[in-house]
Amino acid sequence: MRKSIAMAAVMAFSLGPVLAQAVDFTAAVGRTGESTNTYRIGAQWDFGRGWFETGVGKLTGYWDAGYTYWEGDKASSNHSLSLTPVFVYEFAGQSVRPYIEAGIGIAAFENTRVERNDLSSSFQFEDRIGAGLRFAGGHEVGIRALHYSNAGIKKPNDGVESFTLHYRHSF
Repeated sequence: MRKSIAMAAVMAFSLGPVLAQAVDFTAAVGRTGESTNTYRIGAQWDFGRGWFETGVGKLTGYWDAGYTYWEGDKASSNHSLSLTPVFVYEFAGQSVRPYIEAGIGIAAFENTRVERNDLSSSFQFEDRIGAGLRFAGGHEVGIRALHYSNAGIKKPNDGVESFTLHYRHSF
């Protein structure tokens, strides 16, 4: 219980300044390969620039700060915080703009176990790949695959994945 309170305090402290500056909010639901449900909230702020703009689209990006609850039984539920730079290729469009995205960031887990997976350390890397649609008015829906691993820093390095459906809103 003390770890949960400490993790919540760290999350509030970490995300507080980000949420104050953020213009976007994301909520996601997902599932792991072992059928654990995941619930994620996040705040994003754009890099503020684009690259390689053509008639087809442009490369952009954003920072994503997130909190994920990994639902399990009492012994296997977990919490994680993450911070990831994400690069996005957004295709041109008027009312709907498809996109693909990828990023590699860092994450901290409350416990080193998720389901039967032994993460060995609280520190993990977050790799992500996704795709979706951005709509006029600041709405977005998409899918993502998120992989967490310590990159072999400590053994065993079982890692864990979450496959999510997300909604993002720009304020």
